[in-house]
Amino acid sequence: MDEDDVRVRAGRGSRPRTRRRPAHAEAVDAFVAGVDRGRYRCVIGDRVVTAMKARELGRGNIAVGDTVSLAGDVSGQPGSLARVVRIAPRRTVLRRSADDTDPVERIIVANADQLVIVSALADPPPRLRLIDRFLVAAYDASIEPALVLTKADLAGPEAIVPIYAPLGLRILVLGRPISESVLADLRGLLAGRLSVLVGHSGVGKSTLVNTLIPDADRAVGAVSPVTGRGRHTSSSAVALALPGGGWIIDTPGLRSFGLGHMSAERVVRAFPDLAEGTAGCPPGCNHLQRDCGLDDWVAAAADALGPGNTAAAPADAAASLAARLDSLRRLLRSREPGDSAGEDADYPVP
Repeated sequence: MDEDDVRVRAGRGSRPRTRRRPAHAEAVDAFVAGVDRGRYRCVIGDRVVTAMKARELGRGNIAVGDTVSLAGDVSGQPGSLARVVRIAPRRTVLRRSADDTDPVERIIVANADQLVIVSALADPPPRLRLIDRFLVAAYDASIEPALVLTKADLAGPEAIVPIYAPLGLRILVLGRPISESVLADLRGLLAGRLSVLVGHSGVGKSTLVNTLIPDADRAVGAVSPVTGRGRHTSSSAVALALPGGGWIIDTPGLRSFGLGHMSAERVVRAFPDLAEGTAGCPPGCNHLQRDCGLDDWVAAAADALGPGNTAAAPADAAASLAARLDSLRRLLRSREPGDSAGEDADYPVP
């Protein structure tokens, strides 16, 4: 070896750097319809382009529903790969945490207009606390929620509807076979909007998608006779175009929905039907203490809807308020250390 074999590191001055990023003026806008291990399935018009994230974007996450700008090969030909160089500002973001003790939020979907909560009336039984958690996340993200109750041929919706009717939710009840009128209502609910389907495993989300989009061919599973829980049939969120316009995003079945990234105040604001009762609470009330004004307010509401009242279904209305207050407090308690039940300790259906 001699001096010619020695590698000399270039000095700083020989390699000027700049903070100016490429403008990518030729980049084209696309819609992110799927995410799979660092590859993004993006839709541009009538073609699908596979893309990866450009290095200059750093560690920012790209979610289904994002509007992005692509540079490079956007032909969509097999083997081609474009680059995501920009992410447009998001209108809404649906988030959750791994559990109630984890403050790290995880983005599920971006830019959703509507959160469609799917719950079976039987097989598996409805989990009202999980529905409430979805509602909390929807209200916090300023996403309009709707409730779709499936398997009405196995059980009636009479015990569930009064609990959520005071919220002004759009509620649809589906049974097998799905009638044309109900199917038309469902299509009208989704038309022209970016809607996200969420729910417990086995409630029938994939069946709904296959009914609305026959070409989707989403896998359909059965409920385990041993555990009473559904089997996961969707492994990742995917956006599918509706024939009449709009998109529907099918998400994996969720057995938990953590709210550890949300403050207690944000949880309370997600229960607008109880907002009036908080006016009688003492300053700094956490709604778990003994002198919380919500107890007296709910009791007074139950008295007003007593046997002498002529209001429609007074018992159901009073039970709904009590159940909603119980759900709010369970959500607040689930955020405290030492509580392990979470949404699995569901309250009984009235």
